[in-house]
Amino acid sequence: MDATLLLNVEGIKKTILHGGTGDLPNFITGARVTFHFRTMKCDEERTVIDDSKQVGHPMHIIIGNMFKLEVWEILLTSMRVSEVAEFWCDTIHTGVYPILSRSLRQMAEGKDPTEWHVHTCGLANMFAYHTLGYEDLDELQKEPQPLIFIIELLQVEAPSQYQRETWNLNNHEKMQAVPILHGEGNRLFKLGRYEEASSKYQEAIVCLRNLQTKEKPWEVQWLKLEKMINTLILNYCQCLLKKEEYYEVLEHTSDILRHHPGIVKAYYVRARAHAEVWNEAEAKADLEKVLELEPSMRKAVQRELRLLENRLEEKREEERLRCRNMLG
Repeated sequence: MDATLLLNVEGIKKTILHGGTGDLPNFITGARVTFHFRTMKCDEERTVIDDSKQVGHPMHIIIGNMFKLEVWEILLTSMRVSEVAEFWCDTIHTGVYPILSRSLRQMAEGKDPTEWHVHTCGLANMFAYHTLGYEDLDELQKEPQPLIFIIELLQVEAPSQYQRETWNLNNHEKMQAVPILHGEGNRLFKLGRYEEASSKYQEAIVCLRNLQTKEKPWEVQWLKLEKMINTLILNYCQCLLKKEEYYEVLEHTSDILRHHPGIVKAYYVRARAHAEVWNEAEAKADLEKVLELEPSMRKAVQRELRLLENRLEEKREEERLRCRNMLG
């Protein structure tokens, strides 16, 4: 497109070079935005300062995570996926760019080049240096100037769609992420994608465990978090049952019941795991406990008992055949 679009921000002009697809993405706090960029001077040669494609790795930032160059968040949130746009940014937006560029170049030279997420940590220390270690950046730092950014938006992922490190979430974000992860885990479970579902449940559990460390054990808020954690662990155990990891199910459910002996679902899930590893007495004892605590589950318990009896009968028949063959 030839037309220049002025964003509703002072000192920025946008020109769309290639239209994107779909609606404007949902740039919620915590969303991860992946993109390629090229930074150029506003001289006649349009001198290239940095180019992520030459480095061979796209960039990503987390929305609302205090990225060094705040203007990039403004630019990106005006774009659609697959869009390529050129942005002219006045000096009021580009003064910090030399410091950002220094960090990116150092990482591209071997300091974890795949993780191009740069935060404000240590920003003040950068100003202590007389030189940034790159002649062109030193020049740009001494005489700030408008810059041109050509950006290609590759992907926008909600917080639940990628693995965020614990340091990357504040307490409020952790609480917000848990129901999203829980729901996504349930959705994946229904689709039969048990490995992916278990990862979502695990991620939610980690968030809650971290929050729980900030509370006094066995007080009201700690117990609320504990209840949420146990629900997620039992969902995770349902995935493990599907993946035939029965002994891990026994370990998790037994741990829950040691601390909370009244959780019906824990007995029910443990009974199913016991049945799968031929622990007949233990399976029946857990199912009896389910009935004692929750009589309304009689039908489900009777179904599990029938399945257990059928499997045991099949096993006994196999053993009879084996003995007969050995004697024959």
